[in-house]
Formats: sequence, structure tokens, C-alpha cells
Amino acid sequence: MPAIQFQLNGAAATVDADPDRTLLDVLRCRLGVTGTHFGCGAGECGACYVMVDGRAMSSCDMPMWSVAGKDVVTVEGLGTAEKPHPLQRAFISEQAMQCGYCVSGILISAAALLKGNPSPTEAEVRAALDRNLCRCGSHNRMVRAVLRAASEMATS
Repeated sequence: MPAIQFQLNGAAATVDADPDRTLLDVLRCRLGVTGTHFGCGAGECGACYVMVDGRAMSSCDMPMWSVAGKDVVTVEGLGTAEKPHPLQRAFISEQAMQCGYCVSGILISAAALLKGNPSPTEAEVRAALDRNLCRCGSHNRMVRAVLRAASEMATS
């Protein structure tokens, strides 16, 4: 098996893995990075989203060969318990999560949006989160949280 090198949450990572194995599987089973969840397995629900070179992408259908040399950020790479990302603080403040299963993917989608558009409109936030499914129906709170984080990030 070839060694696949990429950046993971700001650090160099090298994994000996089948190049066709999914990034999600390698993250969870080989690297112990478990914040990214398996949802549908077809890239349709958003539970497995990670940022690859700044774009939110599904990791459940992404082969390892496709991340070679790229920058991958999971929810663990956004912030820490001691220093949470503004999105994480805003989601807590707005009580924008219920069961939490979808939240890691939604945080990644929101972070990718704010990286490219630091002052999004409500419509732009809704469009960015449209591919993320939340069975608990917390989308309105999530939209408020993303707008709150954008506002906080603009003033800091």
C-alpha cells in the first residue's frame, strides 16, 4: 500500500492505506479522528463533511488518493475546548443543536462559507447549509448561529 501524505488539521499526516479507501474510514478507523460521522454513505446528507483546501466536501465517498497533498480540516481542527471557534461558541449560545449527529458537518459547511464570505446574508447561509440534513429541525437556530459567528468574527 502506498503512503498518502496530506495536511490534517494543520499537521502533516502520512497514512499507509488503500488509495481507494474512503477518507471517512481512514479518519475514523486509522487516525482516531471521530468527529466526522457516517450518515448516508453516498455524499448526500453532510454528516461526513470535512474541508478540503477550504471547501466543504463529503468524506464518505472521497477516495484517499484524492486528498494526497491537500489540506484537510475536520471539526476537531476548528477549535478546542479551551479556545473554541466562533462558530462553536455561537452554536452553543444559540442552542443550535439537538442530537448533534449532523453538527460536525454543518460546522464544516459554515466554516467553509465564512472562509470565503465573512459577511454572508441569511440567504447565503441557508444556501451553504442546504446540503446538510438535520433530522431534529434545528436549521433556523443554526442559521442564527452562523450569522452570530460571522458578526463576532468581523468585530474581532
